Amino acid sequence: MSFLVDPPLLITAGALIERNSPNKLVADTLEKSTLAIFIGTSANLYLDKPHTKWMWKLMRAKSGRDWMINSDVFHFEYENPSVFTHMISILIFSTYPFWIKLGRKLVKPKYKKR
Repeated sequence: MSFLVDPPLLITAGALIERNSPNKLVADTLEKSTLAIFIGTSANLYLDKPHTKWMWKLMRAKSGRDWMINSDVFHFEYENPSVFTHMISILIFSTYPFWIKLGRKLVKPKYKKR
């Protein structure tokens, strides 16, 4: 489910960053920071790190990986996922920079582009 929720959130974050940043340097820094937070949090959820338990419990999932790929929307194997599932997950993670950049391109920046 998080794989379904993260792209719209990243697009929104990119748009907000671009629209509200005073200059390109700030926008670029915020983009990288936001991306690091999303990928770091999502990867820790996917890897079922213990410190993420509160988050996936809040979402009523059975584990962090269950939240990332299922959350009562899908029913993929999350306890012993196949290599294919891991490869698809890596592929999805690799799209995260695209989504935040798309959000930035969708709005007119507050600062002047050169």
